Amino acid sequence: MSQSIDYGKLMHRAMRGLIQEVLGEVATRGLPGQHHFFITFDTTHPDVAIADWLRDRYPEEMTVVLQHWFDNLDVTDEGFSVTLNFGDTPEPLYIPYDAIATFVDPSVEFGLRFETGHADEDDEDDTHGSEPYDESDEEAPLAENIEPEPAPVKDAEIVSLDSFRK
Repeated sequence: MSQSIDYGKLMHRAMRGLIQEVLGEVATRGLPGQHHFFITFDTTHPDVAIADWLRDRYPEEMTVVLQHWFDNLDVTDEGFSVTLNFGDTPEPLYIPYDAIATFVDPSVEFGLRFETGHADEDDEDDTHGSEPYDESDEEAPLAENIEPEPAPVKDAEIVSLDSFRK
């Protein structure tokens, strides 16, 4: 048993359960009112199933929209499959919940963002034969002696969802 409760992991599991429940309702009853979803996911996740040409076009991340036309929405405990239209070409997709980076319903200003990476599966001890850690070996630096790290430069584009609102 671990020494602490991993609240982050528990919260992610609960939020993914929320997505599963919402998509399950949509699969059964359809999208109510003006609801629609922007779902961004990691295309490098090993369980994501998309057409090769989509993977070539979106090698790391892809955002899909469930709104006007989608078909064959099937929701399982591990993920969901759906057929979406890409330029009049229907394509089946399978997206595991663990691959989802963001889930947004702009009609009600609701959104979820998940930490990226697959490391939250099972965090095992990575000692691999190294010396056991002894905290007396190191002294914690004083706060005034720590220089702030520069913010990482990202090649990302921020898109405002306001332009999609009616």
